[in-house]
Amino acid sequence: MAHETLIEILEANRDADRSIHYLEGEHDERVVPFGGLHDRALGILKHLQDVGARRGDKMIIFLSHNQQFIEGFWAALAGGIAPVPLAVGISDEHRHKLLRIAKLLHGPLLYTDRKNLERIGAFAASVGETAIYETLKSRAVLADEIVDFSQAGRAIRPDAGDTAFIQFSSGSTSDPKGVVLTHRNVIANLRGATAGARFTADDVGLSWMPLTHDMGLIGKHLFMFSNRIENHLMPTELFIRRPLLWPKFASEKRATILSSPNFGYRHFLKVLGERTLEDIDLSAVRLIFNGAEPISVELCNEFMDRMAPYGLPRNSMFPVYGLAEATLAVSFPSPGSAYAARRFDRHRLAVGSPAGLAGNDSGDALALMSVGRPLPGTEVRIADESRGALPDGSVGHLLIRGDNVTRGYYEAPEINARTITADGWLDTGDLGVVVDGDLYVTGRAKEIIFVNGQNYFPHDLEAIAQQAAGLELGKVVAAGCRPAGAESDELTIFVLHRGSAEEFLPVAAEVTRLVNEHAGLEVAHVVPVKRIPKTTSGKIQRVALENAFVAGEFAAELQELDRAREAHHAQRGATGTLESRVKAICDAALPGKNLSVDDNLFEIGASSLTLIQIHEEIDREYPGLIDLTELFDFPTVAALARHLEEKVGAQRA
Repeated sequence: MAHETLIEILEANRDADRSIHYLEGEHDERVVPFGGLHDRALGILKHLQDVGARRGDKMIIFLSHNQQFIEGFWAALAGGIAPVPLAVGISDEHRHKLLRIAKLLHGPLLYTDRKNLERIGAFAASVGETAIYETLKSRAVLADEIVDFSQAGRAIRPDAGDTAFIQFSSGSTSDPKGVVLTHRNVIANLRGATAGARFTADDVGLSWMPLTHDMGLIGKHLFMFSNRIENHLMPTELFIRRPLLWPKFASEKRATILSSPNFGYRHFLKVLGERTLEDIDLSAVRLIFNGAEPISVELCNEFMDRMAPYGLPRNSMFPVYGLAEATLAVSFPSPGSAYAARRFDRHRLAVGSPAGLAGNDSGDALALMSVGRPLPGTEVRIADESRGALPDGSVGHLLIRGDNVTRGYYEAPEINARTITADGWLDTGDLGVVVDGDLYVTGRAKEIIFVNGQNYFPHDLEAIAQQAAGLELGKVVAAGCRPAGAESDELTIFVLHRGSAEEFLPVAAEVTRLVNEHAGLEVAHVVPVKRIPKTTSGKIQRVALENAFVAGEFAAELQELDRAREAHHAQRGATGTLESRVKAICDAALPGKNLSVDDNLFEIGASSLTLIQIHEEIDREYPGLIDLTELFDFPTVAALARHLEEKVGAQRA
């Protein structure tokens, strides 16, 4: 790849006989040739420059529509403007995050649509941030109101060292960190990944990954576009609602490149259940990228076993390692090789010590997936506490270096000094070991909780939970716990409580509701603890609580809590046809919750994914009457049914 900047790729691909296919539904497809993308991007750039956009500006992209997102992204790049993609989401935390980042960026442009702009405005007013909203609004361009693409903006020629775009960490964070990526960073990773995955123009891509995630934007758009790969993008929300369309599209389009993190495979298999797919042929697939969160060996096996009857080659599973600080990709296995795992002794994975292997029958075995070897141009070092290199076979801090690695976070000199050495080694915050040349990620040194393919910082979730009456700093601990047999981390909130289980019930319900409403996350457990372990300097020892939970030390408290909850749970059945139907929909989405029509969905653990499923089913039976955000305003079956009944009545009037 001879190109030095992304704009050179955009221009070179203008005449390529390739297209991007936007799959909006089972029978709803929009095809945009590469040349059309170029022309529409330059047309959008004219509108950006009409509101004063200049080279060096930053532009927040706050859109869930794939085509609008991609065209706005390239429009910004063409004008020397750094795009800053942010997830729209359905919770207040996403809008809070946007406002915090807007402050950090000092008056950025905003590329969004009318509906989201109004929601940002309403939220900003409710939290006293009208001033920052008015600044954003004055530099906003609305994608859904652009109808004229005929006039091209003034394109610029960036230097390889210019900022291409800024990736802020996914999930929630009250102190957002923006990874600054130059054109040189991105091109270097494109070259390394192209060699590592052996991409060719004969490949066919298909993705449901969000474009606000580095795996979706870089892996499933930029990697595909730069290699002139015919690419198909389905909305993430469509995958959540109808995951069985994923293999259907893959079969119809003869896709060769797919991708998903753990939660995508799990969600797909849950919906698939015991049913059989009709007319599905996945024999063309050669790579399914598996990354973005710790990889479950058991889940990989289950998915590949389940899809084998449809021709999916077992050696297509492609476990990889990467992170935003590396642009995206760090290590790949050899394409076409069988995915491989080793069983390590979980008690022999201390930093600086040789990793110990465990037998197949050992209860202390931790199965870890090989994520291959460093890509061309990327160096990996397993280091001790002083960042000195350790020999192969030793567990240590995972450091990376290369032209693809960021030179720093946006306006964060202190973090940069802690994270990046003078000779360019970046501490990923992960721990790993190299065995026979292959990398295994053993854990994380940073206290990050992985949920649904995104990372969440404990102190952010704790700040949300502390809004519950009677809770304060130091009394709440958020952690990701993975009990034996679980495929991924379970969000667990530990709360200091020395009273009875009955007294703890409303506290647990309030904590669950707050985290669900504000972060869109399902809380698996709220655990009362008599003591929160801390270091002598006062730092909370989350790992000690996680280990105690996994070891079953809180089993008695949880059982007592379950008995108290059962005794206090007033089960009121549904009355009326519509309320009964809404309850049936909610029961199906929340199996085992013993739902009453007066229960608050957020207090019983309805995640954002669950809300999307509930809304989809209601919308299927009562089309266009309920907006997804209205579930926040009417969070019980009874309230939602009454609201829906009013809508139905108004429609008939």
